[in-house]
Amino acid sequence: MDLQTWLAFFFAAWIIAVSPGSGAVLSMSHGLRYGLRQASPTIWGLQLGLLLVLVVAGVGVGSLLAASAWAFNIVKVVGALYLIYLGFSQWRSSAGPLAADSAPAAALSVRHRLLTGFLTNATNPKGIIFMVAVLPQFMAPSRPLAPQLLILAVTMLAIDATVMHGYAAGASALRRLMRSPRALRIQNRIFGGLLMAVGMGLFFVQRSAPAA
Repeated sequence: MDLQTWLAFFFAAWIIAVSPGSGAVLSMSHGLRYGLRQASPTIWGLQLGLLLVLVVAGVGVGSLLAASAWAFNIVKVVGALYLIYLGFSQWRSSAGPLAADSAPAAALSVRHRLLTGFLTNATNPKGIIFMVAVLPQFMAPSRPLAPQLLILAVTMLAIDATVMHGYAAGASALRRLMRSPRALRIQNRIFGGLLMAVGMGLFFVQRSAPAA
């Protein structure tokens, strides 16, 4: 991969990462509720899910989702229902007061946060279809696939992890203002509602018509 192509992907990856979506909402939600350190496993889970999406798109399985209506719809429904479930769970979450320097007692386990992040990205059909459309623009068919995919994946994951930690850090900085049960209840309902809205929005994502 030449430097010019990599730089083009580098700038595109920043635009993709900064664009708000379910990963950004989840990062901000966990950053605000648990703090940056506790939100980090969630973000690394998001990166594992993104890595799966990149591999699926890069090896061509994503093309099957783009071409097959039933496969696309299955992934779409699973992803939408999972985000709605996450949002509903947060909406109903208890709102105990936060200590100034600690996570709430009811914080999810590291494994649970990691899995939540992974499933949020891995079950997002919009992300798969988007990567199917984006990756080929930066890959040369005449060169080996694996090295190119590795470079693009490392670049994308590094940028996305940086951006998601930035979202979580920004939200974490507001924790001092969000320590009362009432403020936490409002936060849970805002982010729970956003996750449910993103999930419901997935139901309206349409598969692009295959080229003639």
